[in-house]
Amino acid sequence: MIDEFAEKLRRNLENLPGHRAQEKMAPEHRLPNEQWERYYPAAKLSGVLLLFYPVGNSIHTVLIQRPTYDGVHSGQVGFPGGQKEEPDKSMIETALREANEEVGIDLKSVNVLGQLTQLYVPPSNFLITPVVAFSTRQPDFIIDKNEVAEIIEPAIEELLNDKATGIKGIRVRKDITIQAPYYDIQGRVVWGATAMIISELNEVLRKP
Repeated sequence: MIDEFAEKLRRNLENLPGHRAQEKMAPEHRLPNEQWERYYPAAKLSGVLLLFYPVGNSIHTVLIQRPTYDGVHSGQVGFPGGQKEEPDKSMIETALREANEEVGIDLKSVNVLGQLTQLYVPPSNFLITPVVAFSTRQPDFIIDKNEVAEIIEPAIEELLNDKATGIKGIRVRKDITIQAPYYDIQGRVVWGATAMIISELNEVLRKP
């Protein structure tokens, strides 16, 4: 099951829908991507891992809920990942290292399939590279409690459920609320960059 899924996903990643697909889940007032490209050279580089693996008769991925802290991404749901460090030779290496540090994914079990389209996040000045991979078994997660409050393991069907989307007011600062599309995933509001990444992923997954 997972091998057939992975091979199809590998093929579909060769021709990405790109920013058009991401922008379907962009918050209000976000500028089109071409207007952000001038910020890329000075952006901090970040890699996140979209890891697929079998659980019973279905295929799942892992999301994390960040702890509450004094920062722009406090309490948000995202994929495991983080900022590129000096020893990292590539964004793939960054995503794998961060996933190992945050949730204990055994890197020997991970097979990289490709990447989704890079995405710029203005509030934190990050340029995110989503790395797509699979494992033939469910990971034995070990949480870094400084980085992760909770692990969420949605099945692919939950990501693809169009009825689990909506638009709501999201408070981004004490005095600012914006309207943003979101996914309802196991009762969590998944919005912003993560929702934009899932939006492109969904188009890739739906390809024949």
